[in-house]
Amino acid sequence: MSEAYLAIQVVMMPRDVNPNGAIFGGVLLSHIDQAGAIGARREVMLAGGAPPMLATVAVNRVEFKRPVLVGDVVRFLTRRKRIGRTSITMQVSVEAERGTEVLHVTEAELVYVGLDPVGADHRPLPLLG
Repeated sequence: MSEAYLAIQVVMMPRDVNPNGAIFGGVLLSHIDQAGAIGARREVMLAGGAPPMLATVAVNRVEFKRPVLVGDVVRFLTRRKRIGRTSITMQVSVEAERGTEVLHVTEAELVYVGLDPVGADHRPLPLLG
């Protein structure tokens, strides 16, 4: 696996809270997907590929370990797990900074595929070379 990369950092706001007082899981999933795509793009370019057009093809696993609260500064750290011919698998680790504590709150694994930005059918394209 590659080194951790801070793809996104966000302050959680009151508009994103559910009736239980925690941030909606869907809000976190949206940030996870964005962070994974940012990290995947970076990994492809570090491996010598051109900046790819990527699409999410799978969310293999998401584990919500602890609630995220309004005011938490949430970090989305990515690591490349695997890179194939047309796809890249990313691990996204989510940390919440709450006061002086840093809590590991969520973990996810996503798969992205490189797409042809020109063709009408958007066929998968090799990520490298």
